[in-house]
Amino acid sequence: MKIRVLYEDNIKNGHKNYTTIEIPDGDYSVMLDIDYEQRLAEAKPEKKAEVKRCETLQEMFELMNSKEYNHWRRYHRHLGNPKTPYRKDDQAEDETDVMDTFADNSQEIERSNQYEYEDVCKWISKVLGKKEDWADMFIAVRIDGMSIREYASSIGADENNITQKLKRATKKLEQEYKNRQI
Repeated sequence: MKIRVLYEDNIKNGHKNYTTIEIPDGDYSVMLDIDYEQRLAEAKPEKKAEVKRCETLQEMFELMNSKEYNHWRRYHRHLGNPKTPYRKDDQAEDETDVMDTFADNSQEIERSNQYEYEDVCKWISKVLGKKEDWADMFIAVRIDGMSIREYASSIGADENNITQKLKRATKKLEQEYKNRQI
């Protein structure tokens, strides 16, 4: 006999993902008896007459699954939908803040941006090769956003000299990028 089981970990955003289990015929009668006894013991005295013995294992698991699912749903149904919207003007008495329910992936984004920055810097250094000062200049001015005047004064060079080197470096990088795309 095959049965479908719903584990609590397999409920994702309200969608049920069942696991199928194969059980040999006849091995499940003890499980049905134990389940019936447990439900009978948990029932209130006035509701004991309503508790019925499950005929099949699938029926028993569906009963358990619906109980688990309803418990999960009762807990998760209001997480992303507060009764009153979050307000910053202190007019709302409710202190519900929806931001606690959103995943924070800012560190992952920062890491990704850092890896991309490092890859671009490596490519620029590789393309400009022997002219290492061109690579440093290009990265500082074009990528990091330093002004030409600031960079020129930091290395003690003329602004016109830096501007001309930037033009040549840009032209070389554009040419290499076009060749790489083809």
